[in-house]
Amino acid sequence: MTNERDDSVTQASPLRGFSWSVDWNLLRTFLVIAECNGITRAAEQMGLKQPSVSSALRRLEDGLQVQLAERDPRNFVLTAAGEALYLECKQIFGSVARLPDLFSSLHDEISGEIRVCLASHVVTPLLDETLAEFHQLYPKTRFSVTVSNSRQVVKTVSDKTASFGVCLAHDYSDDVDGTLFYREHFGFFCGPPHPLFGRSNLQLSDLRDYERVSFYTDSATGYLRSVALLRQQANLSEQLAGVSDHLEEVRRMIGAGLGYGPLPIHVIEADIKAGRLWQLPPYTNTPSIDIHLVQNPHAKLNRAEAKFLEILTQRIEQTPLHERTYGCSY
Repeated sequence: MTNERDDSVTQASPLRGFSWSVDWNLLRTFLVIAECNGITRAAEQMGLKQPSVSSALRRLEDGLQVQLAERDPRNFVLTAAGEALYLECKQIFGSVARLPDLFSSLHDEISGEIRVCLASHVVTPLLDETLAEFHQLYPKTRFSVTVSNSRQVVKTVSDKTASFGVCLAHDYSDDVDGTLFYREHFGFFCGPPHPLFGRSNLQLSDLRDYERVSFYTDSATGYLRSVALLRQQANLSEQLAGVSDHLEEVRRMIGAGLGYGPLPIHVIEADIKAGRLWQLPPYTNTPSIDIHLVQNPHAKLNRAEAKFLEILTQRIEQTPLHERTYGCSY
């Protein structure tokens, strides 16, 4: 009787389906193939021969009974099924990567790694003070910080490969929640080689004949749309002399005189005081950008991650927005 009951339970269990029969290494191989956008580069990254990687992809397709990629000697494109599986694999292996931190959180003392993904110009004492406080309270924790563009920050949090992110974000995926962290004001600046450097009492119209340096997100639909709107209203030039995802490189090109461009005022205060950058109009009512703290509510956080986010969120909530607004001048 007992055996009959056990057999019926086993047969009814969904674990006896694809999830038990699939070779999980095939999923890992497919993830690398998708991220490398091809079999050859995937084989190089994994240290395998190309036929082995091709065979793994075919075996996975046979097991799933779907085609995952259109490929020939010159092209490799994921199918709709391949794109869907890629997103699932990112979630799966993002969770697996967090297992060591999950186990470390079972000890009485808070320890473990906190993975953070930031946009390239996150400057706020709220974060700095929280890092300092947390390190004093929980010295056995460790931070791993990566820097990327805002879109990639959101994707990294969605994939569960970061505990949280800080970025310019006005839209999120279904897997990500956002909180207004702080607000920063942008101004237009130029470097010493630029013809407008050192000139006072300029008007916004004085910028019209000069090339720009900017961020990829400086567009009517990008994260810096308030900057783009100001340019459009003033009928400024659309001619770009340089563009980048990272503030450091935008600042470098502006300082080198390639063109004028937008920068967060509070981030480059030292450059202004040292004479490396010169602020251009508008001098008041400068465009503002909201910086967000983004989290994945479906991620299983270890105790260190959960505690850090608790302290940081509490600090944000207790600080009025006007004290979290930087670089404004009215």
